[in-house]
Amino acid sequence: MFSKRLGIDLGTANSLVWLAGKGVVLNEPTVVAVTEDDERVVAVGNDAKEMLGRTPGTMKAMRPLQSGVIADYRITEAMLRYFIDRVIGRNRLFRPEVMICVPSGVTQVERRAVLDATLSAGAKVAYLIEEPLAAAIGANIPIAQPSGNMIVDIGGGSTECAVISLGGVVVHKSARVAGNRLEEFIMQYIRKTYNLVIGERTAEMIKITIGNALLDEETTIEYESSSQHHNSQKRRHSDELPLVDRLEVKGRDIVNGLPRMIEVTSKEITKAMKPILRQIVLTVKAALEETPPELAADIIDKGIVMAGGTSKLRNLDKLLTQETGVPCHVAEDPMLCVVKGTGIAIENIELYKKSITRK
Repeated sequence: MFSKRLGIDLGTANSLVWLAGKGVVLNEPTVVAVTEDDERVVAVGNDAKEMLGRTPGTMKAMRPLQSGVIADYRITEAMLRYFIDRVIGRNRLFRPEVMICVPSGVTQVERRAVLDATLSAGAKVAYLIEEPLAAAIGANIPIAQPSGNMIVDIGGGSTECAVISLGGVVVHKSARVAGNRLEEFIMQYIRKTYNLVIGERTAEMIKITIGNALLDEETTIEYESSSQHHNSQKRRHSDELPLVDRLEVKGRDIVNGLPRMIEVTSKEITKAMKPILRQIVLTVKAALEETPPELAADIIDKGIVMAGGTSKLRNLDKLLTQETGVPCHVAEDPMLCVVKGTGIAIENIELYKKSITRK
């Protein structure tokens, strides 16, 4: 009764914490800076992200999760302890109950690693919930009804597609490609084309600023034929996210090793990201192909809901609509869907007990 309840979205790129009764209380990058010799934790979250690509030889900044699963157990445990201490405080009488979400495609060994790390970090009880289920709850999808709902959660490390009915996952497809792989391909493209080495943070900035899932000519027809109402919607969207066509990028020249600046266009970045976008589309198609016909009919009526930070990539919803023939729309606050769903599930543990694992 006295112990607090936490829901944690332990993402590859960002980690968010939900405190029961308060909502989202922490949103920080999943980055940890440690010393090279004894791997002592120096910084976590925003402070550690500032160090990415800028550390001296005595320390390193790293992401302890890769493709949605734990890559470094000890550092993940230290990071979880840091998050729990930040939210609840170090001097706590009662240990908290913690629910963490994991990708649906993870193995039993990976699930056990998450549960053990959570208990070692100071939790009294650890629960696991599948990411697509948490995203669906957070996106206000009525998952308990006997009706098909499809959620596509595209985060930093993995793309999760799930068809949900009667509170459970009917069909699930997962691909360990998402936002981080898009950034890798941007870095590779700029290295091959311009002989310029750029860092992770620069690649992320390029993706957010001028990244586009569709080439200009692919979207022109739609813009021309759209109604006045749609144009006003498009204008509103462009107010939130200014449409920039080109960007100046700074990096290190491979040939002479000196700093150099180049200009890249949105069209180039779209071509660089195309192989990964193709894999995301194929994952969604694979899930639709295995969906039972009755549920497929429901999905055509309701459309596909998109969650996760990478779903905010410009025109990604249009690309999926074009490729699948099913209307796709991005959920409200896509980055918060998973943590909201995790928080709602831990606040109403009795309602969701069939869908969670406990240790």
